[in-house]
Amino acid sequence: MALFKLAFATAAAYGLYRYMTRDQKVQRAAFADGEASGGPVEVRNAGPEGMRSDPPQWDKVDEASDESFPASDPPAIPRAS
Repeated sequence: MALFKLAFATAAAYGLYRYMTRDQKVQRAAFADGEASGGPVEVRNAGPEGMRSDPPQWDKVDEASDESFPASDPPAIPRAS
């Protein structure tokens, strides 16, 4: 009987918690506002526009690296002729 009381108290507490936090907006650390897809796998758009904070510098190598993630190989860096 004590186990049922504990289970009921836990379920009631969880339900109350979910009710109290239902309207809070979830913000992901790496995503700009409106970027999170909400699916099981969240992927943001490439580039500084998809980031929450703007990087101090952004060049072609940074762009290529960001676009290639999560690839297993790093992007190729073009050599100057």
